[in-house]
Amino acid sequence: MTATSSGSARPPRRALVTGASGAIGGAIARALAAQGLHVIAHANGNRAAADQLVAELQASGQSAEAVVFDVTDAAACAGALGKVLEQGPVQVLVSNAGVHDDAVFAGMTPTQWQRVIDVNLNGFYNVAQPLMLPMLRARWGRIVAITSVAGQAGNRGQVNYAAAKGALHAAVKSLALECASRGVTVNAVAPGIVASDMSAGAFDADAIKRMVPMQRAGQ
Repeated sequence: MTATSSGSARPPRRALVTGASGAIGGAIARALAAQGLHVIAHANGNRAAADQLVAELQASGQSAEAVVFDVTDAAACAGALGKVLEQGPVQVLVSNAGVHDDAVFAGMTPTQWQRVIDVNLNGFYNVAQPLMLPMLRARWGRIVAITSVAGQAGNRGQVNYAAAKGALHAAVKSLALECASRGVTVNAVAPGIVASDMSAGAFDADAIKRMVPMQRAGQ
């Protein structure tokens, strides 16, 4: 995803990273910025973390800005992304925003089910769909959805999360087939347990040792 070739006057490619206020999203944003892309760091409830990330990148001489909207709100997504596109095309999307709200299925509330589906699955549609036509017209784009091994193998207490991530895997496969001929690639990356505030509340040390062959969380 390198932004430009050496000596090119073309402006850097622009990458939107949703959920950039979190540990994984922040790491992705830093990696893209290091490759020379202009990073649009998205947050919803934690604007301060996105602003801090942007300040860090800018202090290192990299190009970044923050944007705030709720990925579950289609109208808010369309409005925010419309303003982003006014400043230039978005060639790279990393759909990383996600939540989990764990419970055994028999005790899972409708709110727990719907919220996890909305953020992890509907949020992908709400962000990726408005960016799709500009990518297709330009005949170049990169879409990466951050999913989870739970969507492939399942996990106790995460029926809602596994359902959302499994559906996202299926959506990525179909969208990749639709877009490949126009130079737009669509892929999924399915992390296991990664050390972060989000995972710390869900998996204790014993659980990690049982579930991960290396017996530790990813870094």
